[in-house]
Amino acid sequence: MLKQRVITAVVLLAILLPALFYPSYVPFCAITLVLISAGGWEWGRLNGCSQPVSLWIGLSCLLACLLSWKTGLLAQSLPWLWSAAGATWVLAGGWLLSSGVCGWPQIPKSLRLVLGSVAIWLAWLGLAQARVIGVNFLLSVMVLVWVADIGAYFSGKAFGTRFTKSKLAPTISPGKSWEGVWGGMLCVLVLALGWTWLDSSGVTQTPSIYSSLLMRHGWGVMLIAVIFLSAMSVVGDLVESLVKRSAGAKDSSGLLPGHGGVLDRVDALLPTLPLALMLASF
Repeated sequence: MLKQRVITAVVLLAILLPALFYPSYVPFCAITLVLISAGGWEWGRLNGCSQPVSLWIGLSCLLACLLSWKTGLLAQSLPWLWSAAGATWVLAGGWLLSSGVCGWPQIPKSLRLVLGSVAIWLAWLGLAQARVIGVNFLLSVMVLVWVADIGAYFSGKAFGTRFTKSKLAPTISPGKSWEGVWGGMLCVLVLALGWTWLDSSGVTQTPSIYSSLLMRHGWGVMLIAVIFLSAMSVVGDLVESLVKRSAGAKDSSGLLPGHGGVLDRVDALLPTLPLALMLASF
């Protein structure tokens, strides 16, 4: 399993990194179109769709992304779209987690398919817009999610439920604890301070999410926003775990050997990217 994870990670990095750092945003956006289409296909499978229907959902996500690209949305500021997406994630995410695994099948299947497809499309649009803003901006959001996840893992391992005496969401993801969440948030705060220092020292050429918020709103808002984004990355992770548990699936697919599927790798980014662009738009 470890060997598979390493090989898959090396192959993905060999493809994505050159595209990410290429002077034009076109190669990166084009490659991620393939991944987002696969995510749409996985979404259909997780909701009990047949193979043809799942393929159609993947194709629909691809067409929506291509239409966004063709109409010039990648270079436009879309504060109201990102605000609507962010508010929906906050409200719907909270409702889903409070309803638990048994609440997911109660939602009409057609509504689940539509909302999931829209969330996947918005994630790609957010990914593409962040790359248009600059590599530094996109990386600052992605690394925030990774650091929150890694920090939560090691904090959870170190402290367990020593302080809260309860799990975060035992029926959805039994391994996650509140101590892990707090540890992840603390790591993200340290990351934000360090990244802001790099931006101010001239190491980076374009703004990050941290320096963008700092310049517009000051330290207090920036740090609160960072904690909020960290919390919403956990919500994205838990929502996908809820869907998989309802479907009786361990992974969203086996497309990425050793890592599961595309949605398993981007679940925390689904709410975080739209919210980061919302915060940066105002």
